Amino acid sequence: MIVPSSHISSTVSNSHGVFASAMPSPFESPSAATTSSFNQPQLGFNDGDEAELFSVSWNQDYACFAAGTNCGFRIYNCEPFKETFRRDLKSEGFKIVEMLFRCNILALVGCKTNSHYPPNKVIIWDDHQSRCIGEFTFRSDVRAVKLRRDRIVVVLEHKIYVYSFMDLKLLHQIETLANPRGLCCLSHHSNTSVLTCPGLYRGQVRIEHFGLNVTRLINAHDSHIACLTLTLDGLLLATASTRGTLIRIFNTMDGTRLQEVRRGVDRADIFSISLAPNVQWLAVSSDKGTVHIFSLRVRVVGEDSSSHTNPAQGSQLSNQNSSTSLDAFISPSTGANPGSSFSFMRGVLPKYFSSEWSFAQFHLPEDVQHIAAFGSQNTVSIIGMDGSFYRCSFDPVHGGEMLQQEYVRFLKTESLHR
Repeated sequence: MIVPSSHISSTVSNSHGVFASAMPSPFESPSAATTSSFNQPQLGFNDGDEAELFSVSWNQDYACFAAGTNCGFRIYNCEPFKETFRRDLKSEGFKIVEMLFRCNILALVGCKTNSHYPPNKVIIWDDHQSRCIGEFTFRSDVRAVKLRRDRIVVVLEHKIYVYSFMDLKLLHQIETLANPRGLCCLSHHSNTSVLTCPGLYRGQVRIEHFGLNVTRLINAHDSHIACLTLTLDGLLLATASTRGTLIRIFNTMDGTRLQEVRRGVDRADIFSISLAPNVQWLAVSSDKGTVHIFSLRVRVVGEDSSSHTNPAQGSQLSNQNSSTSLDAFISPSTGANPGSSFSFMRGVLPKYFSSEWSFAQFHLPEDVQHIAAFGSQNTVSIIGMDGSFYRCSFDPVHGGEMLQQEYVRFLKTESLHR
């Protein structure tokens, strides 16, 4: 049993000699970490059976998603859509299922009715070995868990703990304003280590550049933060407030606001924000039953369509420590994105800045929570808490209503959880 002296609200246990060998190398690609345990569906529900859906969450590259149910969890591939794995535990369900790309490691948090895995405990599960290889126990319920190849982040309502993935040692503690939604994002490139979460004041966002030992505080909105996301390299941040009318994009290195887009004029509950890997597009879903696509005017120099920073850029970024360190990465828009009326350098906004409306839309049932993320070739994948999956495409030149390409009911459920 490892009990960090500075960590007074939790305990940690570890299966010694197992954890490091079970982890994929930080230098492996996501596909290289795939194991046979995700290849074939296991015995469980038939298509006609019902289950209570507690949560859905993307993996780090949005190619898969996990569904937590009252009977266990399931993993689905998006393109092509198929169930790739399930583990049913009879009456024991999970409210949080967090994947690590496509590898055999998952983080699990049980629901209140789960006697073996209560909601105040995080289980690090190695499905290749079919056993728990580490666990964290807290004095209050866990709101979210985020994984990257070298870190485990556990989000409670007022505090965030950051641990080393290799030995489960506590590295950082972060105090936050009340955070019942468990808002927190991580970068996933090996040469950047960025975390963003709510700050200590209403509308404030905190950005931690762990590799640079730099903390930025951004007063992003007047209202409380409702949703936030990072690019995979952590250089750009998008946020929305509880008003749900505006989405703002920031430079995470110096906190500069780069762009603002408008979802609508009426208050809305924002369910998800997604930035395309090439940073050309932004997708937003809300309780208004519409997924909006916005055209962005910011791009990161030298990044390919997968948003991978090359080694020279990574070395340059790791040596930066000033507020101007993103100069080499942010450049003016080329004007290729429809709807762009001006370009900028390092987020210098026009004196009379106005927000822009969406470029494309897709309409969904208003009484269902949906989350959206970008797929390949101008497509968007959408998951609904009614057990629905959509894949639709948008015209990158003309925009307008998106075209539905696929619809699947992956789970028959009567319960909708938000």
